[in-house]
Amino acid sequence: MTTANATAATGDAPVFYLKDEHAHPEGSSTMLGFWIYLMSDCLIFAVLFAIYGVLGASYAAGPAPKDLFDLELVAVNTAMLLFSSLTFGFAMLAMLKANVRGTLIWLGVTGLFGLAFLAIELYEFAHLIHLGATPQRSAFLSSFFTLVGTHGLHVAFGILWLVTLMVQVNRFGLIEANKRRLMCLSMFWHFLDVIWIGVFTFVYLLGVLR
Repeated sequence: MTTANATAATGDAPVFYLKDEHAHPEGSSTMLGFWIYLMSDCLIFAVLFAIYGVLGASYAAGPAPKDLFDLELVAVNTAMLLFSSLTFGFAMLAMLKANVRGTLIWLGVTGLFGLAFLAIELYEFAHLIHLGATPQRSAFLSSFFTLVGTHGLHVAFGILWLVTLMVQVNRFGLIEANKRRLMCLSMFWHFLDVIWIGVFTFVYLLGVLR
């Protein structure tokens, strides 16, 4: 007997859901939700890149990228983030081997590289402001500080998340929930690495070559 016939025969209210829903793999909704979040973050950075593309040449008779950017310093900063992505990969390999100590060590090294990246970026911002190249000086500088600063805030959040997970792993070990959280953070961290390569190329390199 179909659901509709059974409803008609018994006079009960119609049922529009499955009472015996099939099981889902543990954590599947978490990974899907995180992928959706990353796609939304891609849209945010796409908008910021587009804004910089439109306003990046509006100097308002002020300094241009070639007058401000120190490519050697930016290259060192880029290396810090690339190394942090590499060490995070080592942390994930240690996690797959159920090596709690190795996972924590590599996560710690990743956090140190992330902090070095933030320190260099803050130094660059302070130096630009000291030179009078503030966000209010021109549309170019407004879009520059917004794009690079938004990426820096993401890195700062990632470091906070990383420290939280280190505490969780140290306390509870590499349980399935912690493995899933580390996988999400790994995707987030590598995503920031890819975004920074775009920033380095589009903002710094092309800016100096203009």
